[in-house]
Amino acid sequence: MKLLSCTSPGHFEYQEGEKPQVSEGRAIVKIKRVGICGTDLHAFEGTQPFFSYPRILGHELAGEVLEIGESEAIRKGDQVTVIPYFSCGDCVACRNGKPNCCQKISVFGVHEDGGMREFVSLPVASLVKKEGLSLDQLALAEPFAIGAHGVRRAGVKPGQFVLVVGAGPIGLGVMEFARIAGATVIAMDISEKRLEFCRDVWNIPHAVKAGANAQKEIQEITNGDYCDAVIDATGSLAAINQGFQYIAHGGSYVLVGLQKGEIAFTHPEFHKREATLMSSRNATREDFDQVLEAMATGKLSVEKYITHKVKFDRVKDDFQSWLVPETGVIKALVEM
Repeated sequence: MKLLSCTSPGHFEYQEGEKPQVSEGRAIVKIKRVGICGTDLHAFEGTQPFFSYPRILGHELAGEVLEIGESEAIRKGDQVTVIPYFSCGDCVACRNGKPNCCQKISVFGVHEDGGMREFVSLPVASLVKKEGLSLDQLALAEPFAIGAHGVRRAGVKPGQFVLVVGAGPIGLGVMEFARIAGATVIAMDISEKRLEFCRDVWNIPHAVKAGANAQKEIQEITNGDYCDAVIDATGSLAAINQGFQYIAHGGSYVLVGLQKGEIAFTHPEFHKREATLMSSRNATREDFDQVLEAMATGKLSVEKYITHKVKFDRVKDDFQSWLVPETGVIKALVEM
């Protein structure tokens, strides 16, 4: 079978590999779609934490079950997506219902080889199906689940102001689920092009360009209250540090984005707000179920989210361009 390996930062190679064999508790899935996310881009750049090379990328997946053992929920021929966070089931996080931050977690396409290949062997427990959804929809369940989880972490309620910093694929997912939760969404980014996308395509009511005037704009939009929840989806150290100034008194700050450095903030300003700082890592089956149900009921539309489609044999040539803002990529989808 054909696969694409990121052999080192900035380098891809097409290779031949052996087709996996079915085993107990696992299924063989023919991959049909692979979404490209920030994790993949950062891995290609060499800036992704928890990463080693060579690595087969790809964890936003949709495919068809070719072979499977005994299973009541999933059958041969089903179209499925994948919860790509494989947990141990025994650590303190798993015992407390948080397998998304398992102490021994292995993320498909990050800690172990992922889905940028024709066939993969996957735990049956990681497969999710939803009748009536397309392969494109199924492939995008994972990034939207990341957004849904971040919004759930923030405890967003109807009528609140939610600032989402970063209008990339994950940030847009956060915005959608903040909207579904009933919040007034404010998008922030350094790119005017992405802010235009938020306003014109995503119908976000407020779009603020990061910079010197941002705090004043946020203050005006929220009538001086600032934001009940600030959710960072950039992974930028500068953006994360600046985000503290937008939190309302009693508000929360959720870090979905990830970077390697140390964050810094003024303790008195944070303390007087009795603000809450938390991280949001990966997603749970509950989040996947919420996303797929939102797609099935029409609350969530993914068609406008996909800006680029490419065949598998073009990924090596086209991948570099997706790092360039001028290409206007929001979500690139690989057709296998």
